[in-house]
Amino acid sequence: MKSSRFVLIFMLGASLFGLGQNPSYQLDPEWRAPAPAIARSNPLTDKPDTAAGGKKLFVRHCVECHGNDGAGLMKKHSADFHLAIVQEQSDGTLFWKITNGNAGKGMPSFSKLPDLQRWQLVLFIRTLKAAGSASADPEK
Repeated sequence: MKSSRFVLIFMLGASLFGLGQNPSYQLDPEWRAPAPAIARSNPLTDKPDTAAGGKKLFVRHCVECHGNDGAGLMKKHSADFHLAIVQEQSDGTLFWKITNGNAGKGMPSFSKLPDLQRWQLVLFIRTLKAAGSASADPEK
């Protein structure tokens, strides 16, 4: 009974205080998508129900670094997908970053996933948008 209480208290504390989250995430200024990639449109934009598939892919491929809620992990220096500096990037930019990765910063390439699965991930990332986030990122 004591261990159950401890786990519950720990989980509550972690959620209240953002334990492990990475709200101080900053974009790598060297990791910029080329103009043609930035301009790409998500072919699934008119199919928001496909974001559910993106969530499954996220759990399978992204949770280890970005956490269950997409808030990023401090120890992995990974992006907090709730932040405006992430959300304000174009769908094409996010797709390009998922596709190419950033090996120098620990982000693997997911180019082996089919294109539509990577677009589903972009749709799911959009569902993580936090209200009231501030940004100074010019890349859109």
